[in-house]
Amino acid sequence: MIEIICVPVIVALVFVIMEIYKKFIAKENKILVAIIPIIGGVLGIIFGIICFYAIPSIIPATNILTAILIGCASGLSATGCNQIFKQLKQFGIDVKEPEDKTHDEETKDE
Repeated sequence: MIEIICVPVIVALVFVIMEIYKKFIAKENKILVAIIPIIGGVLGIIFGIICFYAIPSIIPATNILTAILIGCASGLSATGCNQIFKQLKQFGIDVKEPEDKTHDEETKDE
């Protein structure tokens, strides 16, 4: 069971890196935004290889090709996780964090 721990770790790492990339590097550039899935897949491959050689007990791979495929799939699933939030917003479902209660109480008093 501990073997598959690398998958959610890779997904989380790639997701965070892609959010930072979008916020600071890609911004509104259409070309840089369009290559996000490719970058996510490549990052996943890199992390899969690192897991295979550095900590082989956390990745369910017996050879490097399997580690590359697991890493790539994990990296691409991070891109898919981002799409969940975009689709929810498209259908009008608000996914933002709840506001601070003290702010709500101040607006009620006014």
